[in-house]
Amino acid sequence: MIDLHAIPLFLTLPVSFAGGLVLGLVYFRALRGTADLIVGGGPPLLGLVLTLGRLAVLGAGLYVAVLVGGLALLAALAGVLCAKGLMLRQTRSGST
Repeated sequence: MIDLHAIPLFLTLPVSFAGGLVLGLVYFRALRGTADLIVGGGPPLLGLVLTLGRLAVLGAGLYVAVLVGGLALLAALAGVLCAKGLMLRQTRSGST
């Protein structure tokens, strides 16, 4: 098995940030889909599946970052927060 702690930080941190960015985009797009489903009166079971799915994907992605190390987890979290900002900016510019 590969020792993830042996990978240099200059490789680990950008990859963790990019992974967090992707995780965040997937998470917040699924959140928007769930909200649209609830407002539109869609099937509740689909809303439940979307909610559990997005939480599971986010949890699994952050767990992989934990296996790499604490700094990788912080970089992944920063990526998720940047994705949140991007999604909010996209939503605000589309609504005006």
